[in-house]
Amino acid sequence: MEKEFDHLYEYVRNHSWQELKKSLSHMQNIDIASFIEGLSFEQALIVFRTLDKDVAAEIFANLANEQQEDLIGAITDEEIQHLMRGLMIDDAVDMLGELPANLVNRILRHTSPQTRTLINQYLLYPEFSAGSIMTAEFVQLKKEFSVKEAINHIRHVGEDRETIYTCYVTSQNRKLEGIITVRTLLLADDAQIVEDIMQTDFISVTTTDDQEAVAKLFGRYDLLSIPVADHENRLVGIITVDDIIDVIEEENTEDFEKMGAMFPSDKPYLRTGVFELARNRIAWLLILLVSGMITGFILQRFEDAFLVLPILVSFIPMLTDTGGNAGSQSSTLIIRGMAINEISIKDTGKVVWKEVRVALIVGFILSF
Repeated sequence: MEKEFDHLYEYVRNHSWQELKKSLSHMQNIDIASFIEGLSFEQALIVFRTLDKDVAAEIFANLANEQQEDLIGAITDEEIQHLMRGLMIDDAVDMLGELPANLVNRILRHTSPQTRTLINQYLLYPEFSAGSIMTAEFVQLKKEFSVKEAINHIRHVGEDRETIYTCYVTSQNRKLEGIITVRTLLLADDAQIVEDIMQTDFISVTTTDDQEAVAKLFGRYDLLSIPVADHENRLVGIITVDDIIDVIEEENTEDFEKMGAMFPSDKPYLRTGVFELARNRIAWLLILLVSGMITGFILQRFEDAFLVLPILVSFIPMLTDTGGNAGSQSSTLIIRGMAINEISIKDTGKVVWKEVRVALIVGFILSF
């Protein structure tokens, strides 16, 4: 990816801002964010200010948290207002959750009262809950709408919504009663009523549901979005598949770190400090050190046998390495099974019995 940006970096070095702006206009926003992350702070600030205001917010949402913090600290209050108007609520909440309090206060001072109320509401939801990753930018239809009225409403509000493919049908008091796709609306007669053609057997979650459980629903039912309701079944937001992909990536990273005997970290490797990395690893290393000492004590008890048959010593590395490899294979399969909900605590007996039989077969074969 870096090589693809070589000509852009050349524009920056030569201060060819017009040529740079022209090239960026033909790129995807996520690629522009990747390009900006490779610049120094001063260069990133200049490039960010050359971006069109209608795309700057989406590009900003794709930047790393540290770079977002640097830019927020450098841009003007007016630029913050433009930025917050363009950011989706869920992206704004994600950003504010990582910023220091002084910058959060500055941003909220220059945010519209309606957006500020929504942000404060989202920040109250527990971390890693459905409420913390949902967005309020969705298309809401009244069940009394005709198909023609529904399509006109989508045309009127759709530009500012995160997705318009699935629309959500509510009653007068915002109770979630059904969902309907744009495809269904386009294929229906204009005079038909939304209530008569909406889907009522839909999947929904509550604001306090765990985000990992929500991710599993997306995978099981092949969803593009899912409605989020409060405990009185009032529609408060939706979760889209792009946010769930981030959740799946986080959960997979956490699973791999656990398999490597480390405490999970919510930061990328290159942005994690050495002391934090050491802290995440030291506890399990101490446990493994103690288990290694126990192995040493066992070997010490057979010291006389080693003196009689010194050739036995040559088998120690082979045995310890083979045992470690076998343990890694078992733990990888079991942890992965737990991660995708194939294995649970109630299956402990089955797992132990199966692994004992596998160990006997493998041990018998390796003994030859």
